[in-house]
Amino acid sequence: MPGFALAVPAWLWLSVFFVVPFLQVAWFSLGEKPGMFGTHSNAVMSLDRYVEAFSPTFFTIFRATLWMSVLGTVACLLIAMPAAYFMALKVPAQRRGLLIALVMVPYWTSFLIRTIGWKVILSSEGALAGFMTDIGLVGDPHDLLNTRGAVLLGLIYNYLPLMILPLYVAFDRVDNALGEASKDLGAGRVRTFFQVTLPLARPGIIAGVILVFIPMMGDYVTPAVLGGAKGTMVGSLIASQFLTAQNWALGSAMAVVLILLTMVVVVLAIAMLWGVGWLVHRRSKLVIGTKEVATA
Repeated sequence: MPGFALAVPAWLWLSVFFVVPFLQVAWFSLGEKPGMFGTHSNAVMSLDRYVEAFSPTFFTIFRATLWMSVLGTVACLLIAMPAAYFMALKVPAQRRGLLIALVMVPYWTSFLIRTIGWKVILSSEGALAGFMTDIGLVGDPHDLLNTRGAVLLGLIYNYLPLMILPLYVAFDRVDNALGEASKDLGAGRVRTFFQVTLPLARPGIIAGVILVFIPMMGDYVTPAVLGGAKGTMVGSLIASQFLTAQNWALGSAMAVVLILLTMVVVVLAIAMLWGVGWLVHRRSKLVIGTKEVATA
């Protein structure tokens, strides 16, 4: 069997469930809303919906969405990195399967149920609100729910497993002998982690950032359940065009704009990460005579 034939199922899956829907949405975005009770019509083709999509309201919400997604992704990375490092390098091999299961089982629970669970916890009648009010962290128990902070907490909780797993795989593939060699050459644990382990785990970091950031940008369930009017994100705005306003053309144009802008942000972030890695690699070279020898 030719090697490329093994990739055919993946390409078919990607085509049917991503390329075709995206082309359908792009087609809808060139149409218009046909009257009060219609949802979509391509009888007249134009780019007017994109003009409407590039509105100040959309970009205000997009900036808020981008900021919350960046914060959520960074928070997931900071939480997942020590957890994945501990699971991959410090826990005996026979116990790692149990820890992976503990990470994944909550993720396999319904996304909506998990989010509603946080709504119960953060509600004014919940134990967390009462506890934080009693110790003086919040003045009003109603200040927890329907805020951007509640949305951010929900995003971190819902997408944290997608960051832990790639990092776990990346750390698990790091050869322990490299760390031992680094220590034998005089590097401490911190220096070994930052100059040996972390660079080797960079592909897992990039994969985790992509897996977390992209769905965060398009999430509309979490802000709808936990954010209310104060936690609106672009996903909620797009969903309202399809479900409430019944303006599929404008909703499709907003979706296309969101996809393109998200791709731009992801490409810039990856370029920045590789640039930082290149600079670190350049600084870790030892010059001997006229030759450069990499030390890491």
